[in-house]
Amino acid sequence: MKHWYITGTDTEIGKTRVSCQLLQHLRQQGYSTSAYKPVASGALDAGEGLRNDDALQLIHASQTKTAYNEVNPWCFEEAVAPHLLAEEAGINIDTAHMADIVSRRPVDVAIIEGVGGWLAPLDADTSQADMARALNAGVILVVGMRLGCINHALLSVGRILQDGLPLLGWVANRIDPEMSRYQDNINTLKARIQQPLLATIAWEENTPDFSINPIIN
Repeated sequence: MKHWYITGTDTEIGKTRVSCQLLQHLRQQGYSTSAYKPVASGALDAGEGLRNDDALQLIHASQTKTAYNEVNPWCFEEAVAPHLLAEEAGINIDTAHMADIVSRRPVDVAIIEGVGGWLAPLDADTSQADMARALNAGVILVVGMRLGCINHALLSVGRILQDGLPLLGWVANRIDPEMSRYQDNINTLKARIQQPLLATIAWEENTPDFSINPIIN
């Protein structure tokens, strides 16, 4: 069983989109999957408790019957940095509890989506590196392809490696259809990131081709 932690160069750069597309690709290749969003902020209560849209998309994409509160154990209503809300509510994010949840459903690949960029904290004392370690997960970095992405990507890569986590690869997700020198930016990142480029996703592309062989075997 492999655990892949999906992080990004920032918020709103397509982590959920990439996670869902990766889940679809894995299923098409014959792999069983599960998906999780341990911590989420920005949720609505439609009568069944708070529900975050990213978590709901992951549930749909993984096609599993995992209970919502196992996919997203820590859900906050306000759409702000979750560590602030966790502190206000006196909640500690228990990484061991999350690891136990994930271990209950044996699948080929478990996708775990983080929050914001890599250094966005989960609570006052818990980092995303802590969560990834507890899950024994390798990290996949989603690079939002727009002006400034080279700096954000290289800083994120450096910090992930500094934190001692295995960086499995990265995904170039085009979020600005008007980005100048798009391919040149990808080439620059490929020359500076040693880990493989797993997918290049065009603007509003729904069926990208992932190169998962380097990390699935």
